[in-house]
Amino acid sequence: MQVEGGKVRAWSACLFLLSSTLTFSITEVGGSHQSIPPSVVKLWASAFGGEMKSISAKYSGSQLLQKRLVVAAEEAHLQHEEDPDLQYEYFNAVLINEVDEEGNHVELGGEFILQPNDHFNNLSVNLSLSVVQVPTNMYNKDSAIVNGVYWSEALNKVFVDNFERDPSLIWQYFGSAKGFFRQYPGIKWKPDEHGVIAFDCRNRKWYIQAATSPKNVVILVDVSGSMKGLRLTIARQTVSSILDTLGDDDFFNIIAYNEELHYVEPCLNGTLVQADVANKDHFREHLDKLFAQGIGMLDIALSEAFNLLSEFNETGRGSECSQAIMLVTDGAVDTYDAIFAKYNWPERKVRIFPYLIGRESAFADNLKWMACANKGYFTQISTLADVQENVMEYLHVLSRPKVIDREHDTVWTEAYIDSTLDDGQGPVLMTTVAMPVFSTKNETRNHGILLGVVGTDVPVSELLKTIPKYKLGIHGYAFAITNNGYILTHPDLRPLYGAGKKRRKPNYSSVDLSEVEWEDKDDTLRNSMVNRKKGTFSMEVKRSIDKGRRVLVLHNDYYYTDIQGTPFSLGVALSRGHGKFFFTGNVTVEEGLHDLEHPDVALADEWTYCDTDEHPEHRYLTQIDAIKLYLGGHEPQLQCDKELIQEVLFDAVVTAPLEAYWTSLVLNKSENSDKGVEIAYLGTRTGLSRINLFVVPDKLTSQDFLTAEDKEGVFNADHFPLWYKRAAEQVPGTFVYSLPFNTGSENKSVVLASTAIQLLDERKSPIAAAVGIQMKLDFFQRKFWTASRQCAALDGKCSISCDDENINCYLIDNNGFVLVAEDYTLTGNFFGEAEGAVMSKLLQMGSFKRVTLYDYQALCWVYSESSDSGHTLLDPYFAFLSAVKWLLTELVIFLVEFNLYSWWQSDLTAKAQRMGRTMQVPCDTEYPAFVSERTIKENTGNVDCDGCIKSFVIQQIPSSNLFMVVVDNKCDCSMFEPITMDPVEIMYIESLKCERLKMQKDRRRPDTCHPFHPEENSMECGGAHTLTSSFSATLLCLLLALFPR
Repeated sequence: MQVEGGKVRAWSACLFLLSSTLTFSITEVGGSHQSIPPSVVKLWASAFGGEMKSISAKYSGSQLLQKRLVVAAEEAHLQHEEDPDLQYEYFNAVLINEVDEEGNHVELGGEFILQPNDHFNNLSVNLSLSVVQVPTNMYNKDSAIVNGVYWSEALNKVFVDNFERDPSLIWQYFGSAKGFFRQYPGIKWKPDEHGVIAFDCRNRKWYIQAATSPKNVVILVDVSGSMKGLRLTIARQTVSSILDTLGDDDFFNIIAYNEELHYVEPCLNGTLVQADVANKDHFREHLDKLFAQGIGMLDIALSEAFNLLSEFNETGRGSECSQAIMLVTDGAVDTYDAIFAKYNWPERKVRIFPYLIGRESAFADNLKWMACANKGYFTQISTLADVQENVMEYLHVLSRPKVIDREHDTVWTEAYIDSTLDDGQGPVLMTTVAMPVFSTKNETRNHGILLGVVGTDVPVSELLKTIPKYKLGIHGYAFAITNNGYILTHPDLRPLYGAGKKRRKPNYSSVDLSEVEWEDKDDTLRNSMVNRKKGTFSMEVKRSIDKGRRVLVLHNDYYYTDIQGTPFSLGVALSRGHGKFFFTGNVTVEEGLHDLEHPDVALADEWTYCDTDEHPEHRYLTQIDAIKLYLGGHEPQLQCDKELIQEVLFDAVVTAPLEAYWTSLVLNKSENSDKGVEIAYLGTRTGLSRINLFVVPDKLTSQDFLTAEDKEGVFNADHFPLWYKRAAEQVPGTFVYSLPFNTGSENKSVVLASTAIQLLDERKSPIAAAVGIQMKLDFFQRKFWTASRQCAALDGKCSISCDDENINCYLIDNNGFVLVAEDYTLTGNFFGEAEGAVMSKLLQMGSFKRVTLYDYQALCWVYSESSDSGHTLLDPYFAFLSAVKWLLTELVIFLVEFNLYSWWQSDLTAKAQRMGRTMQVPCDTEYPAFVSERTIKENTGNVDCDGCIKSFVIQQIPSSNLFMVVVDNKCDCSMFEPITMDPVEIMYIESLKCERLKMQKDRRRPDTCHPFHPEENSMECGGAHTLTSSFSATLLCLLLALFPR
């Protein structure tokens, strides 16, 4: 049968009455609006840059770290004389407050007072003392550790004094070159489930960047026949540990050698790649493919490494600073001085770092000679437990030139997550500011001794507080990137995943700007910012919102500048139609405060009206209390945004009549008698909100809406509420309806409706506010079904109704999601999943259009049928288990012939292969979103389903973003596939994968470089390592490893 378009229009006209019940009486807004020229936006960017410079001085630098911590540390070391027999009790971060079976405090434990502190998100801390963390594989009372802990106690006073001077500071710390980590304020550290703390400060980016200069590194791995068994396992772990010490400013490649050369990644033959997380993980996956056979031809490998470094330097890419060759082998039959004379002498610009694998020392002299003759360092690695400490030695050598130059360079890191400061909304993003600490003793000057690195953490949220969000408009935002193009802060950065968003993505700290601003295909914006230019850029963008379900097509104007004193660049994005105009109005302070203090008024938690963090006495103030103190003139030290406060007072006065209006609705018993409408709400462009409940809180269908748990529904530091943004893109005077896409099916039982309030009925008029309601879904649906039963027949007998079995009626929104359907299970689903044939026709007719979106921060599920040895090497459990097997195997006198270790190793692998599992890995995905065509108000169509004609009618609901779709259901159209919104992984062909690996985006090198120094004592080039692993700690870990997880 044919669906009658006229009757559908009659039904939809009746639904117009529904929207009329949602219209609020808004007091006419007084004031004026004016344009913000681009020069003003540049001024904001410049102001933000100045603010960042101030933060950089405060957190980094010039006053606290450089003049106080660094000086204090270097002075304390200068006055200290090494005592190999020194006995000193200190507070070990793991052992504090631990007691033995008799109730006595354990050694290095002791009573350590910890109290919750709101500045540290109620974490229990000690503001008077610092604690010391020592890696699990190191002995707590080693002489070098104890001496370092002893002299660095002098930092305690400086830590405390710094915090008293500037209470906005977070963590302060000193990472020692000996391996220990002193942290203030003191907290208790807890081992993982295996009793291990894998943290080693010397592996952290802030330490490596502050201690050394950028470097190009070639790693040579011996895979000759003599490297079979445990030696190859140790070699793999050594290479993996070297990769841990490389940062985003470094470049590397790995070459395996026997009679021939084998690039670990054949695609990258003859080049170096940036040592970012993705590239390092990619190479780790290939380490398992190494196998030992044949004869080692080191001369060929060394020649290749020297040529590779030379040719890569000529390209102008890479670090263009330090250069090194890491040699991982079980021996060298020659010193190969002819090769060094040809490629490296007399300048010796390339340092050689040999790692001798195994207990044999027959070739130690040759390898040590290579290190000494090429300004490097030689170490011998006999067991897996030796790897970490021996690999670290090369960092001390590379730091020598910087130490001798006495260059206290300040470094800033990429954003990273501090899990200890979980604020209830997820882990906190930080950036670290760090500086190196040197030995100033005259007798060791040419030794270039690095004592360690001091640093402090800066919450990224601190940077966001300086952004004038209320001036950027509804869709406007600010963002910052590093010299490598990585995002420091951006509203589209998604570092977490999993249940509760608690798990970190493996590459969250190296998300490139081009992966979120992906419409900039030529990287024009990114490259300009990386190169620290100032300018503007414009492009059309597709912004996914509502957890990727919806899309807004906007035209953004970008303004960018560098941030002096840091490696960062700032960008500000303004969407055309928003942020270019604002309006102002004047009210008296008295009337403004009177209306601001009403109980239904709230201000945006993450907006800074007044800075309450600067002074401890202000921390307990709400923003409204702070505004009152500021306007009263009682707190001269309180810093506030005068313009924002004036505007929020104006908004409070203008919107005050809503309170009386809502109250009258509550008192009118005939209105809302069935409690269908539960909440009415308002938000203004200054972050002011008004909320009115029409039911008691316990009776609310959705408890999270407009609460802190509903991150997208409230004003945040980087965005306006979702309902506000969507209302702003609707035609003025119309309502936007939607179902919240929150987790949990119970959230599908409400409908939100909101509309924007504009000064003038035109697009360029600034949006002053948005209002809306939350109503029960069944209330909304009852209204729909009542309207759909209306007809124009005089006798009241309708020839067609949504109750008829032969038709299906739907109410969908402008993105194609079902709000009402006869099949209640379809509520909230995409219409194309229920009616694929009809949706296909609507796309063909132009009623809807498909928008393709890309997600370069996605995670895809993969099935792993075997263990990933690349990751297994990094797991302490497997590493120590391998060590146990080796230890027991060595007791067997026929180890060499029978190679019992290899048999055990294969048994472990076979077991792991039987334990296949699914896991999430980073990937790129493509997915669709759908948008209705505003100009098409109604349409009819037919779909040929194998000779059966399926007809349908679509009609827009007046004054809304909704469409009624009535479909003839008599035909079987199952031959049409459902249209889904499921993301599809972008599968790159092998050749393209290779090109992606080789591709190097523009980056800016650090401003300083210290590759070598003429006064450097190059004869300090290795031997026996000075730190010993704790036998008891190692044995304990070995025993733990014997037990299954």
